[in-house]
Amino acid sequence: MKPAIVVVGSLNMDIVINVDHMPKEGQTLIGTGLTEIPGGKGANQAVAIGKLQAPVSMIGKVGADPYGTSLLNSLTASNVNTEHIVTSAEKSGVAVVTVDQSGSNHIIVIPGANFDITEQDIELQRQAIEQCEIVVLQLEVPMEVVKYTLQLAKQLGKTTILNPAPAKPLDDELLSYVDILIPNEHELADICGIELVDDQSLQAATQALLAKGVQSLIVTLGEKGCCYADHQTFKMFPAHKVKALDTTAAGDSFIGGFAASYVSNPNMDEAIRQAQIVAAITVTRAGAQSSLPTLAEVQQFARE
Repeated sequence: MKPAIVVVGSLNMDIVINVDHMPKEGQTLIGTGLTEIPGGKGANQAVAIGKLQAPVSMIGKVGADPYGTSLLNSLTASNVNTEHIVTSAEKSGVAVVTVDQSGSNHIIVIPGANFDITEQDIELQRQAIEQCEIVVLQLEVPMEVVKYTLQLAKQLGKTTILNPAPAKPLDDELLSYVDILIPNEHELADICGIELVDDQSLQAATQALLAKGVQSLIVTLGEKGCCYADHQTFKMFPAHKVKALDTTAAGDSFIGGFAASYVSNPNMDEAIRQAQIVAAITVTRAGAQSSLPTLAEVQQFARE
């Protein structure tokens, strides 16, 4: 049996509003379109992994409502095991996403059922974590649940990946349970309190987190690519040149692409290269889960 991944995190219905440009304060705009697309950082990462043919299960919560049904159906259609997703008395999470013509976005999240998940829920789904190799988390569920899950995963000898998004203060104990931290440049700056202006400040920020017990970091830098840092190495990876249509789920696709490669072959460089291809394809398409590529598409891109 292939080694498996468990994603613990959020499921949201993304209500995507297209506009010519972002509204200024107090301004009313006419939108050019509205779509409902399954999203949530956790679910996006699970779908990205599932579409790349790596065995993946998700732990999370949805409401007993039509959005919850749609979110589960989207996961199932993308090869994600949903048996560890629980129905909450709260409504399913919703994200309102505004996307302009350049592909930039603003996102407001109403967590709903995602903030109903507890440490007890994680314990009830413990078997999924016991049976996997990698546990992936983000910060769209309560912080105490993130810390509890990371600690449990480390006790069970699993590789832990944390995407610290949306950025929040992270205590040293939590960081000590993280094997691979994958922030974007803005999240890294927020966590470290270091303004990123050049490669030197970027390297200083990564060293600050490595000193707190994180084993390794991958920092995504948008069109500049990404960097990898551990206690011996600091390395830049340039991005693939593509025309971005919508950057929604770019970071989630990167993490899914990385985890799907790393679980079967723990080669950091190869996993980062696959992650970059997945993200490059994703930003050329609209939406969150609807934009995530299949393994065949990633392989085709790599050949070209």
